[in-house]
Amino acid sequence: MTRVFSGVKPTGHLTLGNYLGAMRQWAEEDQHRSDALFCVVDLHALTVDHDPARVRRLSRQAATLLLASGLDPERCTVFVQSHVDEHARLSYLLECVATDGEMRRMIQYKEKSVRERERGGSVRLSLLTYPALMAADILAYGTDEVPVGEDQTQHVELARDLAVRFNHRYGHTFTVPRATRPKVAARVMNLQDPASKMGKSDDTGPGIVYLLDEPDTVRRKVMRAVTDGGRGVVYDRAERPGVANLLEILAACAGGDPEALAGGYDSYGALKKDTAEAVIEALRPVRERHQALCADPAYVDGVLRTGAERARGMARPWVDAAYRAIGLLPA
Repeated sequence: MTRVFSGVKPTGHLTLGNYLGAMRQWAEEDQHRSDALFCVVDLHALTVDHDPARVRRLSRQAATLLLASGLDPERCTVFVQSHVDEHARLSYLLECVATDGEMRRMIQYKEKSVRERERGGSVRLSLLTYPALMAADILAYGTDEVPVGEDQTQHVELARDLAVRFNHRYGHTFTVPRATRPKVAARVMNLQDPASKMGKSDDTGPGIVYLLDEPDTVRRKVMRAVTDGGRGVVYDRAERPGVANLLEILAACAGGDPEALAGGYDSYGALKKDTAEAVIEALRPVRERHQALCADPAYVDGVLRTGAERARGMARPWVDAAYRAIGLLPA
């Protein structure tokens, strides 16, 4: 059976973009057709300045929202990255295979390091090396497919390169994974800045729909979404990105093709109203399930504990094999 791995980073509240671009596909498709693992990658949240209490709180919220989105612990493995030591064990080996140039070419490192230098600061070493940890997350499970958004494809490509290089140098050890992306709304854009992704680490708020936003808040954000200067509702991602973003969100939430949906509207207001209601209905079961799970924290703890045990059992043989292959004495 195909093995799938993916995760969410607890650096902010999960958004509509996380749900439409990843979590919904995990629940509706991936967990039913594959041996799937879904992880809260909390170690990645330590690569930037952070509040420890907030990381713990957001990690638990993320795990709860994964379950609320429809992930079934009987069908897939849901766990927290730091609960499985094999991620960190394998990460160092992959740092010994990766090159400095590869790490410095990663887009997130380049962007964040430039911003910090402009502010007169510096970035943590872990921000440079964390793609090796991300590769370890994937390779530790013999992963075949990694469902990711467009902006994360570069990291899967690095995991592929490191797997091939390790196998070539030390003998066949790792499965070479491939990235997969959903057909619609793989990258939901900020409602106030349709040139930027709707990212959970961006706390600016007005352009971001969070999964736990109240319906009235969702309506307000969508109704205030930036459109474009042209006339008429036309689906054109390059020339009309604001309208295209709304049409893609509507298509992802209510069904249909963005270009075909555009023909049914003659005003931005009507499009925004229907998009807002579609988003509210799409998120309603997630919010209701989240509320129920928060009332039963022992259940969530049990899921994460069982998930970590299961993940540990799957990862250990792969990581132990890598330790032997690279030349380390067995314990």
